[in-house]
Amino acid sequence: MEKRLSMDGEKRGKQALVRRKISTHDMVLCGVFTTLIAVGAFIKVPVPVVPFTLQFLFTMLAGLLLGGRKGAMSVGVYILLGLVGLPIFAEGGGFWYILKPSFGYLLGFMLAAYVTGRMVERKQKLLTGWVIAVNFLGLFIVYAAGMVYYYVICNYVIDTPIALGPLFQYCFVLAVPGDICLCILAAILTVRVKPVFDRMAGNDTER
Repeated sequence: MEKRLSMDGEKRGKQALVRRKISTHDMVLCGVFTTLIAVGAFIKVPVPVVPFTLQFLFTMLAGLLLGGRKGAMSVGVYILLGLVGLPIFAEGGGFWYILKPSFGYLLGFMLAAYVTGRMVERKQKLLTGWVIAVNFLGLFIVYAAGMVYYYVICNYVIDTPIALGPLFQYCFVLAVPGDICLCILAAILTVRVKPVFDRMAGNDTER
């Protein structure tokens, strides 16, 4: 009996150690994507009319490759670090950033990473077309959150009114083409990288 209890205790100890290792590994992966998101905010692609950054790409990949919970956590940590003062947002950092009309897009990034990540987690076989459709849903979430926040802050908080027409033109029509390209790129990368990524991350047993 004592031998059996000892073996059970040893087994539970090993399981707890494995869980700690997985947890530590997950934190490292989340930290990597948090860093990529921060770097992506400063990588500008010089295209005509409205240049865009690679931040949206890395927030999407965080959800697609890490899963909904860990992807959203990566984006959430990025947002928290910026709000406490680290200059990792496109225009610096600090708690005052919540009064910037564009802050809604950051919240949209976190929500989109969770939703798209959860959808990919439940899919056994990933097809490029399906992942593109999922990314377009994430794109809609980002722009919906961003534009609603932009409108509310401008019209009711900082007293710089903007009508729906100009809001739609400048915050969607001119900005979205580059992000559509990133949706397609993220889908191609995900289909090719995720199987290998899952094996490296130890997630193949969870899917």
